[in-house]
Amino acid sequence: MTSALAFKDLTLGYDRLPAVQQLRADIAEGSLTAIVGPNGAGKSTLLKGVTGALAPLQGKVDLGSLERDDIAYLPQQSDIDRSFPLSVVDLVAMGLWREIGPFGWLGKKQRARVDAAIASVGLTGLESRPIGSLSGGQMQRALFARLLLQDAHLVLLDEPFTAIDARTMADLIEVVRSWHKEGRTVLAVLHDAETVRAHFPETLMLARELVAHGPTEQVMTAENQFRARQMCEACAGPPHVCGRDAA
Repeated sequence: MTSALAFKDLTLGYDRLPAVQQLRADIAEGSLTAIVGPNGAGKSTLLKGVTGALAPLQGKVDLGSLERDDIAYLPQQSDIDRSFPLSVVDLVAMGLWREIGPFGWLGKKQRARVDAAIASVGLTGLESRPIGSLSGGQMQRALFARLLLQDAHLVLLDEPFTAIDARTMADLIEVVRSWHKEGRTVLAVLHDAETVRAHFPETLMLARELVAHGPTEQVMTAENQFRARQMCEACAGPPHVCGRDAA
C-alpha cells in the first residue's frame, strides 16, 4: 500500500487543549475514506490539521510527496460567508486560483472550463446568480464545481451532504465516485451510517482518539459505535473542544 498521507502520533487542539490525540493511521493513495464519530470526536479538526490551518500540538501529518497545493478542501457550509457579493461563476472560477491568482482574468479556454464544471453539477443557467440567493443544494453544487476545477490529488470534504435534497446528494456522490475512479484520494466527514456503508469502502472512526480504521464493514460495527460514544461522553473538556466546533 502506498500512503497518500499518514498521521504520526498526531495531536491537534485549541489553546493547547487536545481535540484529537495521538492519532496513528495511514491513508492509502486513491482510497475513498469516511471519517465518522460522535459530535465532539475531532473529525473537522482533523481535516483542518491536514490542510495546515491548524498546527499540531504534537506529532505530524506526513503528506509524503504531496504539496499543500495538491489539496482541495470543502468546509462545512456554515463556515462560508454567503453574504459576500459573488456570483456562481465567480465562486466556481476560484478553483483556478493556482493558474490565474486571486484577481486574475478568465481567458476564453478558462471560461469554457468554468462553464463545463458548472454544467457537470447541474447549474447551467445560474452562472450570474448571487451565491446568497442559492438554496443549500445549489450552493453545494457550486462548491463541488469549484473543487472540480482545482484538480487536486487529495480532496477533503467536511459534511458534504448535510442539509441538501436527495437528488443533489445522489448527483454529488457520483462526483465523489468519479474522483475515486480517477485515483484521487478522498476523505469525507460524514454522519449518516447508511451513506458511509453504501459508498465509502474505507472508514476511520474517531472519538478524539482512534477507535478503528479499515474496511467499512469492519469499522462500522455496533460495538465500535458504542465505544466511540462512551469515549466522547467521557470528555470533560470545555465546549469548544468537546462540542460541535470540535466535530
